[in-house]
Amino acid sequence: MNIAKFIFLSSCLLTHSIFSQTTGSRTITLTLPVVTQMDVEPAGSIILNFTAPTEAGNPVIVPLVNTTKWINYTSAIALSGATRRIAASISQIIPGTDIRIQAAAASGSGGGALGLPSGQVVLTTTGQTIISGIGGAFTGNGTNNGHQLTISLTINSYADLTSRSNTPIVITYTITE
Repeated sequence: MNIAKFIFLSSCLLTHSIFSQTTGSRTITLTLPVVTQMDVEPAGSIILNFTAPTEAGNPVIVPLVNTTKWINYTSAIALSGATRRIAASISQIIPGTDIRIQAAAASGSGGGALGLPSGQVVLTTTGQTIISGIGGAFTGNGTNNGHQLTISLTINSYADLTSRSNTPIVITYTITE
């Protein structure tokens, strides 16, 4: 056998054995539960107090707008294309006043299909949507993550105002599909 044929046949056999391939498969079981979690950070109350004017004839001084609260959420949805929303309501309406809330665009360390703010709404005892279009997403946890809330107290009718002291009003936030 000629040396060239031997080298050629040897390289073919070697190449075939180096590049021969075997495949296999394994089943992987995946579980992703439906997740709907939401909270308001940081914990604690907000104090919004009117102040009496220092001069007769001047209006009551409304409290400064509060921007210390953030909505955080985690969402994994059961149906493709489905979305969630967050609504806010108050426990009672104080005559002559409005409690307004506005969620800002999401910011911080989150990701996914984060919700879109609805703009400023006047809170009532019925839930008002403040964020919609939440898909599979997470906002990050704590302050400076999620949607910053701007909460304000305004006067809508001086004629309906009555003196009050330490009246608790609870804002309830609800996330739903």
